[in-house]
Amino acid sequence: MTELKTGDLLLIGAACSVQFSGDRALRLRLVSVDPRPTYEGWVWLTGYVLSDKGLAVDKREVYVRRAGLRVLRAIDRPIRA
Repeated sequence: MTELKTGDLLLIGAACSVQFSGDRALRLRLVSVDPRPTYEGWVWLTGYVLSDKGLAVDKREVYVRRAGLRVLRAIDRPIRA
């Protein structure tokens, strides 16, 4: 998997963790990746859950299998506030 970047749009589903299976899958606009070590292949992510219209509806911190992540749209440049 490529390096995750702030602003990437990720699909988090059953391949990431069983808690995100079926209608519990979500699209997450990535804010940060926690640098602290975890179990091999797992990662803590912080981001905004997006609605069907692409609006941020909730800020979440999720613990997922990195190999299960799907990048829907990657940001090639840093986001400036």
